[in-house]
Amino acid sequence: MFSRLIVAFLALTTAVPLSAAELGDDGLHKADWMRETFLDLREDLEEANAEGKRLMVIIEQRGCIYCTKMHEEVFPIPEIDATLHDSYFVVQLNLFGDLEVTDFDGSVLSEKDMAQRWNVLFTPTMMFLPQEVDADQTAQQAAVAVVPGAFGRWTTQNLLNWVQEEGYLGDETFQRYHARILQEKGITE
Repeated sequence: MFSRLIVAFLALTTAVPLSAAELGDDGLHKADWMRETFLDLREDLEEANAEGKRLMVIIEQRGCIYCTKMHEEVFPIPEIDATLHDSYFVVQLNLFGDLEVTDFDGSVLSEKDMAQRWNVLFTPTMMFLPQEVDADQTAQQAAVAVVPGAFGRWTTQNLLNWVQEEGYLGDETFQRYHARILQEKGITE
């Protein structure tokens, strides 16, 4: 009896959530809200705009424990999952990948070289793009927000909402927006 309880406890504590993204052949999480594209960011932005969505580039790497945390604990939260499905056009890049990526300025580099060009050091890094990008800008130069690292539920949800609401155009920084929303909801993170 006692041994069955231990086995049941271990099974429950080590199980991956049902809604967690699967790992692809490249070792990266593959969520159903991610888009398979030709990795031409100009085309991706055009398609995102046509769908009324915001372009988000997420840069991850194989074995990244923080990427796993986001895909297992944060992104599957129903409100966050719905926001990603409904409001974002998400393109995934591999920090050490070899697929060719075309930046907004027409430069074509491998994923790893593009990440280096954009000064991406941490995974996951989420890069949020405006609806219009000048042809002489890189994604990193044009981004309205570049967020490295893993965050909890409310920081992630509020970040997605702040970008979607174009809060970056106003006087309320993300940090103030986040604090205000937490206070309004009576949430302590």
